[in-house]
Amino acid sequence: MKILLVENEVRTAHYLRKGLVENGFSVDVLGSGTALPARRTDYDLMVCDVPMGVARLVQFDSDRRPPVLFLADRAATQPVPSSGECLLKPFAFSDFLARVRGLLHSTMGGNPMMLRIAGLELDVVRHRASRDGERLDLTPKEFLLLSLLMRRSGEVLSRAFIADQVWEINFESNTNFVDVHIRRLRAKVDDPFSRKLIHTVRGMGYVLEDR
Repeated sequence: MKILLVENEVRTAHYLRKGLVENGFSVDVLGSGTALPARRTDYDLMVCDVPMGVARLVQFDSDRRPPVLFLADRAATQPVPSSGECLLKPFAFSDFLARVRGLLHSTMGGNPMMLRIAGLELDVVRHRASRDGERLDLTPKEFLLLSLLMRRSGEVLSRAFIADQVWEINFESNTNFVDVHIRRLRAKVDDPFSRKLIHTVRGMGYVLEDR
């Protein structure tokens, strides 16, 4: 699931983005000097502080605007818009994450968002994975890696792209960092099953597809 985080305070933005990414979400961060991404219609949720959020909301078409969770200071005098839910700062990340998941769940009519490919299922709201009905015990990074592969099913992803999206690091071609993590993920997702889904494309990267 994609979240647009609109937050001018760098530390807060980094803290929230890190926590959301570790819990399987894809996050774009928008600061005061950052232009709104060109693709405006594919976000599942906006999380934004009140002053910036009000200004940024008008840049979305009203019929395609994602649901909004506003973050407001307790001492702030600016009213919170009625177009979204509000969480008062300071807050515990666990409370923030619960509000994010609850809002996503309710706006989808009570149905958790599921990614499904050939018996492999990923519940991105409840953070659960299974294959052919068997629960997969994934670490947070393995869950994020698998969700990336499933969201881009059929697309060959380079090692550099995977390293950037999952670990936010620059990939060095003389290391096997990504390969090691793919191998660990395969041990859980593919090895116990006859049909393999994660494939290596020599010289290019990895792809998840049902061949």
